[in-house]
Amino acid sequence: DIRRSLKTIMKVEKYETSVGGKPLIAEFTDLADQATSSVILRYGNTAVLATVVFSENKREGIDYFPLTVDLEEKFYAAGAILGSRFIRREGRPSEQAILGGRVVDRTIRPLFPQYIRNEVQVIITVLSLEDEDPSTLGINAASLALAVSDIPWRGPASAVRIGMNAEGQFIVNPTYKERNGGSALDLLACGKEGIINMIEVGAVEISEAKLAEALAKASEEIEKIQQFQNDIIGKRGVPKRQIPPPEVPAELSALWSDVIKPTFAEKIFVNEPGKKAITAVKREWMATVAEKLPDVPSGIADHFYEEKVDELVHEQAIEHDKRADGRPMGEVRQLFAQAGGVSPVLHGSGIFYRGQTHVFTALTLGGPGDSQIIDSMEERDTQKRFMHHYNFPPFSVGETGRLGGMNRRMIGHGALAEKAIEQVLPNKEQFPYTIRLVSECMASNGSTSMASVCASTLALMDGGVPIVRPVAGIAMGLMTEQKTESGKQGGGSGYKILTDIQGPEDHHGDMDFKVAGTREGITAIQLDVKVDGVPLSILSEALAQAKTARMHILDVIEKEIASPRPAISPRAPEILTMRIRKDQIGSVIGPGGKVINGIREETGVDDITIEEDGTIFITGRNGSGAKAFAAIEEITHEYKPGERFEGEVTRLMEFGAFVRIGKNTEGLVHVSEIAPFRINKVADVLKEGERVHVIIKEIDEKGRVNLSIKQVDPEFAKRKGIEPSSR
Repeated sequence: DIRRSLKTIMKVEKYETSVGGKPLIAEFTDLADQATSSVILRYGNTAVLATVVFSENKREGIDYFPLTVDLEEKFYAAGAILGSRFIRREGRPSEQAILGGRVVDRTIRPLFPQYIRNEVQVIITVLSLEDEDPSTLGINAASLALAVSDIPWRGPASAVRIGMNAEGQFIVNPTYKERNGGSALDLLACGKEGIINMIEVGAVEISEAKLAEALAKASEEIEKIQQFQNDIIGKRGVPKRQIPPPEVPAELSALWSDVIKPTFAEKIFVNEPGKKAITAVKREWMATVAEKLPDVPSGIADHFYEEKVDELVHEQAIEHDKRADGRPMGEVRQLFAQAGGVSPVLHGSGIFYRGQTHVFTALTLGGPGDSQIIDSMEERDTQKRFMHHYNFPPFSVGETGRLGGMNRRMIGHGALAEKAIEQVLPNKEQFPYTIRLVSECMASNGSTSMASVCASTLALMDGGVPIVRPVAGIAMGLMTEQKTESGKQGGGSGYKILTDIQGPEDHHGDMDFKVAGTREGITAIQLDVKVDGVPLSILSEALAQAKTARMHILDVIEKEIASPRPAISPRAPEILTMRIRKDQIGSVIGPGGKVINGIREETGVDDITIEEDGTIFITGRNGSGAKAFAAIEEITHEYKPGERFEGEVTRLMEFGAFVRIGKNTEGLVHVSEIAPFRINKVADVLKEGERVHVIIKEIDEKGRVNLSIKQVDPEFAKRKGIEPSSR
């Protein structure tokens, strides 16, 4: 009865299409009917709920569009009770959730009228999770929820993930297993109507040409999802709210024309890097407005000024090939690279300058036991052996602020640099260390994330980490002609691509296209735009210019340090690797860990890690690792005939003597194996505690070790005064 009642009450409308050979299903219900709009989107056995809420009242006193986007992971979605031992509920968002929320935000934000001051909140709740990525699904769900609502927004926009198998064939929306199973490409692309407005790439040195093919494939799949969304919008969409842009007072425009405009360009384009000139003119403008037009709110005057700067930098770039700092469009700022030299305490370090962007990166090496344990919805009990952490203190941009903690930007930039570098690291078998890099942004004027890639490469090579090749990164920008509050496509009759954008060009430009890679190919990409999107042709052009810049940066890095140093720092721990049989693992661990803990205490070793396949990693310093290695080898040694030892006589018997050849192993020297002649009494030749040289004669069917002295030293008994004649 209850089920029949619920079916009667709940309203459900379903729409379905196919993407990558799997059904994509949108469900509109009244489950979250207090939200402005909502939708449940399913793909395979993964489902997300997207809700959007538009506040009725404007936020006062702000000069930005107040959009917040969160991706909420729920443990129940994975069918598991996760969390810590003492708190079995969701806490702060995981890095995966933060990064997932960021890709949704970066896709939908450019499509809003930026003058809106009503708050918009988008929440993506992961309801179930299996093989499909909830972030990709979340972008499409957020788009649908916004597009059918009355919230002003220039969507829809669609997202697809592209992988690549060993044969170079593209996979549409690969599963986690396919992505982690050796895929050379992980591309997340978003866009609409043949243009792209958000990209995330991790790749194993993929070529620009192959990446262009992948983007074309992604664009093709995006249009299929766009058609699906547009069909739904045609059936369910409602008229958008009309929120006109704020009117600029006529007297404000007149004041600008009289006081600032005549000398504006010459004051801004002073061939100096940074925003000092822009800030100085702004200070003059705001003071003039406060004096001449005291009734005009400062927020309106501020926004007006930023728009004028935006117009100027676009006009000068497109019409005159001019940049505010005087560089040509394709020129990289002055570079500096230093490997090491900071302190012998550090395991490795790198300093990288690109213009006024300065980054210091420190390398720390640890044993396998220092790896980070990941226990999330997507990954269970996974060991992460490489970490890149990124810090952005307020002094780096000449400001004051709170220190400590992390924010979304720091996590996102750190993850991007980590993705770029991870592709060239040695595997665990070759280099079993846990690797942590920390990039400290000391000064920032454009793309500290790509400078972090360069500084990290220097630190790795300084620390002797045998990376495949150095990695470098560069940020590309774009200025386009078309610019209106209703939005624009990044590329019209006029546009200019800028190499190595500095802060003002990032802030006022239309694209931030970060590309990292080696001499062989691309390892990571991130694209953000402030326009509706960028055509594939312009992205391909930007990729070519980025490659030229990357090669120039790699020249500078390799001039400082051509290859990894031949040895790691003496301050880093030593790691010894050995392999035992699986059935010997229990012997090494012992009951309740007694044996392995005893070895740790006796040798002073840092850590002993035993993996399921019998691989053992011993991390130690000052020779402690070698001692632990020897102790484990004794426990697991498989004795064979012909092996020689120096052992201690432990017991004398009438028929021979027992000799200890290992910590827990004894063998019998029969009386007939003491000398090549008859011995009447064992005690005449041997004494307990005496050390003798022996050889394994045989190991019998019961595993008993039989030893011989005479085969090693035929003269042993004679030196003890025992002669053949004495029998």
